[in-house]
Amino acid sequence: MSETTLERFYYDNKIVKFFGAATVIWGLAGMLIGVLAALQLFLPEANLGNPYTTYGRIRPLHTNAVIFAFVGNAIFAGIYYSMPRLLKAPMWNKTLSWFHFWGWQAIIVSAVITLPLGLTTSKEYAELEWPIDIAIALVWVAFGANMIGTLIKRRERHMYVAIWFYMASFVTIAVLHIFNSLALPVSLFKSYSAYAGVQDALVQWWYGHNAVAFFLTTPFLGLMYYFLPKAANRPVYSYKLSIVHFWSLIFIYIWAGPHHLLYTALPEWAQVLGVAFSVMLIAPSWGGMVNGLLTLRGAWDKVRVDPVLKFMVVAVTAYGMATFEGPLLSLKNVNAIAHYTDWIVAHVHIGALGWNGFLTFSMLYWLWPRMWKTTLFSTKLANTHFWMGTMGILFYALPMYVAALTQSLMWMEFGDAGRLAYPNFLETVIQIVPMYMLRAFGGFLYLAGAVLMVYNLIKTATQGSFQEEEVDEAPALEKHVNTSGEFWHRAWERKPVFFTILATIAILIGGVVEIIPVILIKSNVPTITSVEPYTPLELQGRDLYISHGCVGCHSQMIRPFRAETERYGEYSKAGEFVYDRPFLWGSKRTGPDLHRVGGKYPDSWHYHHMVDPRSMSPGSLMPPYPWMVENTMSHSDLPAKIRTMQKFGVPYPEGYDEVALNDLMIQANAIVANLKETGVDVAPDTEIVALIAYLQRLGTDIKKTAATNP
Repeated sequence: MSETTLERFYYDNKIVKFFGAATVIWGLAGMLIGVLAALQLFLPEANLGNPYTTYGRIRPLHTNAVIFAFVGNAIFAGIYYSMPRLLKAPMWNKTLSWFHFWGWQAIIVSAVITLPLGLTTSKEYAELEWPIDIAIALVWVAFGANMIGTLIKRRERHMYVAIWFYMASFVTIAVLHIFNSLALPVSLFKSYSAYAGVQDALVQWWYGHNAVAFFLTTPFLGLMYYFLPKAANRPVYSYKLSIVHFWSLIFIYIWAGPHHLLYTALPEWAQVLGVAFSVMLIAPSWGGMVNGLLTLRGAWDKVRVDPVLKFMVVAVTAYGMATFEGPLLSLKNVNAIAHYTDWIVAHVHIGALGWNGFLTFSMLYWLWPRMWKTTLFSTKLANTHFWMGTMGILFYALPMYVAALTQSLMWMEFGDAGRLAYPNFLETVIQIVPMYMLRAFGGFLYLAGAVLMVYNLIKTATQGSFQEEEVDEAPALEKHVNTSGEFWHRAWERKPVFFTILATIAILIGGVVEIIPVILIKSNVPTITSVEPYTPLELQGRDLYISHGCVGCHSQMIRPFRAETERYGEYSKAGEFVYDRPFLWGSKRTGPDLHRVGGKYPDSWHYHHMVDPRSMSPGSLMPPYPWMVENTMSHSDLPAKIRTMQKFGVPYPEGYDEVALNDLMIQANAIVANLKETGVDVAPDTEIVALIAYLQRLGTDIKKTAATNP
């Protein structure tokens, strides 16, 4: 019998080190911005008195930093370490690896620059403008090509479960990103979404929910399946459970997006589908949690002393909690209470801080000593970090649950006379300010723990010697193997291209069934004849509203509840949003809903409210925007905006782009005249005038219908 020839090859630890260091650096930055945002919710002065650090602009910067910079770099560090070792082959192309690294960091830097400047699409978790979206797609394809090349070069016959999750994540994020980002550019950093109103909302939350699923969940499940058995020195509890977990999770998850839009203008059938599949999600999600926790059987004594396992146990438990809460929040009776409140914020952060954060920390604590060929500098410091992080999560999440229930019940409470018990929205905000203070303290604790980790990792590295390349040996992959009698899934695991195609089909079905009918069947979005396109000044004001991130605090979707129609007015109709690119229904009410604010107050009220909110609403937590009185708008991009809207079928008259500026100035001068009557002097080309025009338009079309059709 001939001896098996072993081939020698090297694993690249340098790329892992760079992605790991980027994880730490961007993690600290993202958490610090999060603490600053949390402070502004009860201390508006923390916006530092300029437009670039207001809550509306740093909130998307925070979410992008923690999701794509902190978690994203952690995913790549984990994959570049684990994938070569699981496949017994170095990554296919080092040039692609480094293109991926530097390209991803450049994208993050571009987000750091553009988001504070107000260059945003306002689509949640997809705020970056079109040139950056193209860059993301190119870098992501390079990452995927490198993974696929490594799969083809592999020396291990079967793909381990972690690889399944990595490949499904790559394919799905590519599909989600491309379709959600479709837009027509107006200029270098301005575009309009290819979808409008209800259709845009559905596509956005198909993307938004599944960005959580396939960026924050499935790649981390792959990392869990690799690093947890390694840290515990135990095999995965159940291979067959991992099969059920994987296929059911990727198939069901993609359907669940509509549960973010319950009681909105989304067609009822789409809402029902979202609820049904969201409830089903608990089974595969908890299957993964059980598989992770039971992998620790026989190793629980280590959990008491090993900080890596401590972080992992809490991470997997947090995953289980978040994936129980998700289906719970998708139930319509629960959603009626929770939506637009801090319950959603708490839910998201249980997953982000507990699942993503803690698994990332455990992975870094496990990787650093191995890559530097040493031991962890201080187990005591790592344990201190664990308890600080755990307390940080509790101080963050528990007050948010209290705040959510308090505010939601106050919104819905009626007095003995049948009127709202708290008609002034501000009363419900002031009541939960102490909870916001506790939340900020929790965020600070979590950040402080991460700082301890950074110190620990630096000291670990300085006491060791970094091994840039790690040698390994394995026989070449056998080309002809007798597979008769092989378990069917084991056969699939030998065929990475076939496996990836199957996974792609599994994730496409739900999106196709939900999205295509809403886009193609007109009855899903009934039109309202009185709804007209935005005037040029209103269009400019709307873009200004988007630029300042106002949708981060104010929704534009009145649900068909008595409490909401009493507070705001007639509930929102699908046909009212046909010219809204993008939709602005919002996902949180830190301030009141604005969909019916048009005509509710005089122009002067809006002027003073933006300059000094507390002069109009004593005790308001909204920051002032005094620069809007001085900042002028050139309107030079208006003709291009009109032409872009016409390409989407918005019925502006032919040649309107050439005369739109005249109409803009007529409306602006009318607002200036109204303000002058109240003693306010302002130039017609200032930002405040455009914003007032947009706010005074909101929700007025449906009132016209009521007036003409009594």
